[in-house]
Amino acid sequence: MTTKSAAAAARATVYGYPRQGPNRELKRAIEAYWKGRVPADALRSAAADLRVRSWRQLADAGITEVPTGDFSYYDHVLDTTVMVGAIPARHRAAVSVDPLDGYFAMARGTQDVAPLEMTKWFDTNYHYLVPELGPDTVFTADSTKQVAELKEALALGLSARPVLVGPVTYLLLAKPAPAVPADFEPLTLLDRLLPVYAEVLADLRAAGAEWVQLDEPALVQDRTPADLNAAAHAYRDLGARTDRPKLLVASYFDRLGEALPVLAKAPVDGLALDFTDAAAANLDDLAAVGGLSGKRLIAGVVNGRNIWINDLAKSLATLGTLLGLADRVDVAASCSLLHVPLDTSAERDIDPQILRWLAFARQKTAETVTLARGLAHGTDAIAGELAANRADLASRSNSPLTHDPAVRIRTAAVTDTDTRRSQPYAERATAQRSHLGLPLLPTTTIGSFPQTGELRTARADLRAGRIDTAGYEERIRAEIDEVVSFQEETGIDVLVHGEPERNDMVQYFAEQLTGYLATQHGWVQSYGTRYVRPPILAGDISRPEPMTVRWTAYAQSLTSRPVKGMLTGPVTMLAWSFVRDDQPLGDTARQVALALRDEVNDLEAGGTSVIQVDEPALRETLPLRAADRPAYLSWATEAFRLSTSGVRPGTQIHTHMCYAEFGDIVQAIDDLDADVISLEAARSHMQVARELASHGYAREAGPGVYDIHSPRVPSAREAADLLRAGLKAIPAERLWVNPDCGLKTRGWPETRASLENLVTAARAVREELTTS
Repeated sequence: MTTKSAAAAARATVYGYPRQGPNRELKRAIEAYWKGRVPADALRSAAADLRVRSWRQLADAGITEVPTGDFSYYDHVLDTTVMVGAIPARHRAAVSVDPLDGYFAMARGTQDVAPLEMTKWFDTNYHYLVPELGPDTVFTADSTKQVAELKEALALGLSARPVLVGPVTYLLLAKPAPAVPADFEPLTLLDRLLPVYAEVLADLRAAGAEWVQLDEPALVQDRTPADLNAAAHAYRDLGARTDRPKLLVASYFDRLGEALPVLAKAPVDGLALDFTDAAAANLDDLAAVGGLSGKRLIAGVVNGRNIWINDLAKSLATLGTLLGLADRVDVAASCSLLHVPLDTSAERDIDPQILRWLAFARQKTAETVTLARGLAHGTDAIAGELAANRADLASRSNSPLTHDPAVRIRTAAVTDTDTRRSQPYAERATAQRSHLGLPLLPTTTIGSFPQTGELRTARADLRAGRIDTAGYEERIRAEIDEVVSFQEETGIDVLVHGEPERNDMVQYFAEQLTGYLATQHGWVQSYGTRYVRPPILAGDISRPEPMTVRWTAYAQSLTSRPVKGMLTGPVTMLAWSFVRDDQPLGDTARQVALALRDEVNDLEAGGTSVIQVDEPALRETLPLRAADRPAYLSWATEAFRLSTSGVRPGTQIHTHMCYAEFGDIVQAIDDLDADVISLEAARSHMQVARELASHGYAREAGPGVYDIHSPRVPSAREAADLLRAGLKAIPAERLWVNPDCGLKTRGWPETRASLENLVTAARAVREELTTS
């Protein structure tokens, strides 16, 4: 096909779309179902309505091929587990009795049955449910969901492309089931899984699918020769089937690297590649393999993970180069738009000029359509859009919001001494133990306590003017009183104030720092029905005044036990925001770190002896390619130390991380030089404790004994058993007892019961140690 005809054929598509609806209707419908307020049919009807609305919105915008199968009640990897019949043994009875309730049981657990482990989807803040597989796993095809959603879209008269997690990525994301040896490799099940995928593909073809997309983002990571051979084998097998639709293999989040020639040679009909950020190298790599002769290319040139407008001229140049490398070039966002909010038009509190710098899912869809039109018909066809885009890009570049000379002078003056504590850990630990006087196996929580309906109502009433600031603060004081009183009565050793004043662990701070923008409706799914509103890091960062000192000091005034000051660390402030893309991340991290350093120092000056600076995003932001990691970890750990190194030796610095694979960053955890780290460990059965021990981690640690992402209440015996498992890796004098994560999303009844059991477990094991 000639370049001219390839351009003329250009169409616009997306890989996936936000699921929640404009007003988070899906969240409300699911939670109403969980509470028994609506029947299953009402939930299914609400979900179907949201799917139809999204497809019509995409089609009306000019998307010529809508995705299906990307919708999920909870998680698309869990949907894949159901599709291939890989239901864990402990959940099979529940799934058999009621597939919908069994599905949610796998995601959330029940009082008697633990859920699947949850972890981060590559380097995003989305969480997926980890498949549990073993040598005895038997796969069976169940294409019910995928076929039904395809038929829904086709019934609307739309061209639709089902989207599935690819078989290689599915197996690479899986872990050995709890009773299976840890060295079992799920990828050895590939030959058992491929016939199941083939059956699903045949079902989709029979239902009317012309194309099916198989997502293989795991192939953008460093892969072994065995992994690459598995990918080649998988697509030789699936490509050779005669009863299949056309196959489009998609990758995103980074460059394909050594996997690109494997897929380019595979007997599939098209590839979808990311050409943004680190993945821009795909352009040269594609040219190096001689292009995609005979194949369709979907070019992801609109960043699907960030919220800044596209540089249309730059993207058109990339697309123009790609025209000579494939028989057909279509235009898309770089990945599913699941990772961005729905629509900027809902925002009323952001300056209209600044709003023009931003593109959420609907705006990114429009950009994709504009680029496809420009590719097909030339720049004259989109001259107006190109002119407006150039003006908006210039407005952002020249804005005083993005450049604060005072911040830049201070950042440039940072020295290595600013990033180091004045004494080594061993000396600090002695001072801290003497000062704090804590028992063996001290108990604490991660920070937040349940955000009750009353708190949310009070916050809404304040925004609406129904109560004044004094009335709101009275409600906050009452909540802190209750939280501190409960912790004292329960016997927790290091208390928290519960964070009732905080809407979100990043947004709360972003709203008090210069350079950040807050949205009102910028919701993004984190997991299940948990949605967050990432703030937008738009300019240079500074802290005008203290952010947490007042409420921490108030809580400390209510008790003689230490109360932790609670902050969110610089890397997490970046990772859980939409970060600026006009300067290196390390520069932005240093600005945030200096603002937090001011807060840490003010907390200490106000009498706070324990300060926790949370970095749950340190692992999730780790680059997907090993070659890119040292530079990231260097600036990330430096930023944390810059935040925390200005305090006296007797002040104990804590940090916290949750729901990630920590084995890759144990050295970085060490390099943070925190005195105590608390980590998720309940679902992973203390794996992180073993990883810390294997590394020789010499500081104090609190691997969690209470999984807060499940509504079940762990018994004191269960928590004690996990604690004993932790003691096999970490000596008692360095082991803390705590939940996996903050308690914001839990209700008070389960929180009370769980923490009472946690303290009972700690006391029981403490007694065992002192009497043995």
